[in-house]
Amino acid sequence: MSLAGEVQGAISSVPGFDCDTALSADLARQFFAQGYKFCLRYLPKRQVSSQDLTLQEVTDILTSGLALMPVQHGPKQGWFADRALGQEQGREASANAKTIGFPDGVNLWCDVEGVNRSAQAQDVLDYCEAWYEAVSAAGYTPGMYVGAGTLLNGRQIYDLPFRHYWRSQSQVPDIPHRGYQLIQLRPSVEINGVWVDLDVALNDSQGGAARWLRMNPRLRADDGQL
Repeated sequence: MSLAGEVQGAISSVPGFDCDTALSADLARQFFAQGYKFCLRYLPKRQVSSQDLTLQEVTDILTSGLALMPVQHGPKQGWFADRALGQEQGREASANAKTIGFPDGVNLWCDVEGVNRSAQAQDVLDYCEAWYEAVSAAGYTPGMYVGAGTLLNGRQIYDLPFRHYWRSQSQVPDIPHRGYQLIQLRPSVEINGVWVDLDVALNDSQGGAARWLRMNPRLRADDGQL
């Protein structure tokens, strides 16, 4: 079953956040009441954590009024990239998103950071392309979180098949001809007892926007509007 929501282009200049902490219904409502309009939360991996995204949490987030996008945890610091790993993790991310009920078209984000310094840029490119192919084949819109230590320059990132990019708070390259659709701000802050990274949604230089899932206000408990 798909979640009760609509995949939409993100509204430019609105504030949001990402966090690695599960949000209760009360917390989600608090963030929305404070003016935040979207959030990004992490899908489970093989070793499921109590902080991973669940169907109940997704329902609570959407009902609060927040829009939502899922992101896959990146590999551990110092990892080695290759095409086989990209394919495996892209399929895993897609399967987990399907299990929760995310509909086709929503951005599913690939966390690319902390690659082993002895790795080759081409290995990272192969990983990203394979991840993109797996997620796209599953019906989702692949997005790339560009973190520290990708080993890629802006031109190499632009030449990837991705059309949705999220800039981390680290020092990362600009993407020529396109730019970013999500900007993560620094530093991390504690809000409502939860450590979060603040983000801003923007249209990129080609008019592209992130694709989030948002519940129709008529289906929510409140009548708040973006």
